[in-house]
Amino acid sequence: MTDSHPRITKAVIPAAGLGTRFLPATKATPKEMLPVVDKPAIQYVVEEAASAGLDDVLMITGRNKRPLEDHFDRNYELESALQKKGDAARLAKVQESSDLATMHYVRQGDPKGLGHAVLCAAPHVGREPFAVLLGDDLIDPRDPLLARMVAVQERHGGSVVALMEVAPSQIHLYGCAAVQATEDSDVVKVTDLVEKPDPADAPSNYAVIGRYVLDPHVFDILRKTEPGRGGEIQLTDALQQLAADEKIGGPVHGVVFKGRRYDTGDRGDYLRAIVRLACEREDLGPDFRAWLRSYVTEEM
Repeated sequence: MTDSHPRITKAVIPAAGLGTRFLPATKATPKEMLPVVDKPAIQYVVEEAASAGLDDVLMITGRNKRPLEDHFDRNYELESALQKKGDAARLAKVQESSDLATMHYVRQGDPKGLGHAVLCAAPHVGREPFAVLLGDDLIDPRDPLLARMVAVQERHGGSVVALMEVAPSQIHLYGCAAVQATEDSDVVKVTDLVEKPDPADAPSNYAVIGRYVLDPHVFDILRKTEPGRGGEIQLTDALQQLAADEKIGGPVHGVVFKGRRYDTGDRGDYLRAIVRLACEREDLGPDFRAWLRSYVTEEM
């Protein structure tokens, strides 16, 4: 690590979306608070940031997102009740969320896309490199993607995006990267980025997933970026400029991820994530797997 590649300590988590795909459940409850087994989805994301050494977390929120702040705050009444009952196990679980990281919050008053949400973090981040974690993507803690991305950024500078190979028919759902190989098998250099391309026009089948480590020069570009696809300010458009001209803010690299990822932004994948994680839990897995086998056998 050098002075030009300082240690990354800050993470930004955009969480201002309306969660319309999960209505009516999200009419009064933020989608980020929907439980994945027995923890809200957003806690898995904060835990990932903290595990990678990013203990300063800024959450970009919006209206009706107050439960996010309450979840990561202390609840003295509940803690006192659990203490009086001698329920040390549940007390530890309650206190865990408030001890993960130093939490900060800012509202995205006018939701204009992911690029705009990231730009809302500029006053807090300053001129330091930082990570962005999207709450819909849960990365299995046994596959430390973010820590690898931080290491790549600290080595090369610039920005780093997370990439996964997807079927060509699915690439239109993602940002897509044109890449060049490097000396590391899991690291590529990104030469171009396209937001949700038609499969016939996609430069590869490398999809950008919801983890980024960004050079602060991205803020300078986002301030000048016009709304793009969907009428929103796209982070992909800003990253495309960084990839096209390294003089702006260094190169853009990609870490090719082949581990376990759960997409909780899709109702079907959300249910699959719950089943997978429940099956792997020591306290729930044996009984749940037995029931699941029986259920599938009966249905078949």
